[in-house]
Amino acid sequence: PCAVAALVALSFSGAIGLTFLMLGCALEYYGVYWPLFVLIFYFLCPIPHFIAKRVGDDSDAASSACRELAYFFTTGIVVSAFGLPIILARVEAIKWGACGLVLAGNAVIFLTILGFFLVFGRGDDFSWEQW
Repeated sequence: PCAVAALVALSFSGAIGLTFLMLGCALEYYGVYWPLFVLIFYFLCPIPHFIAKRVGDDSDAASSACRELAYFFTTGIVVSAFGLPIILARVEAIKWGACGLVLAGNAVIFLTILGFFLVFGRGDDFSWEQW
């Protein structure tokens, strides 16, 4: 019951984030689809965590080098996703309004991804592995 409500809330927030991204591209005033390249960062974001979870040792240590490296790569991916629309706006490939919509979409999507791992990544009977 609780996991189903969390999944519905996460899917709703993901849809809102993607709506912001699409508005930044598809509104007639903006009309340029370059910001869609941030979709690559959305797909790359969880990969370091999955690799660290698979390769990392199963000790309950507070920190491991593999996990810290995964956090480092994930941080680089997230910062790149926020940097790309800013760079595109600076070189006038997109308008600043589109940049703002894409940045809002990025914030919502990455908070949704974080929420997914917080809700389903605990390792109890409900985990992301079952989905």
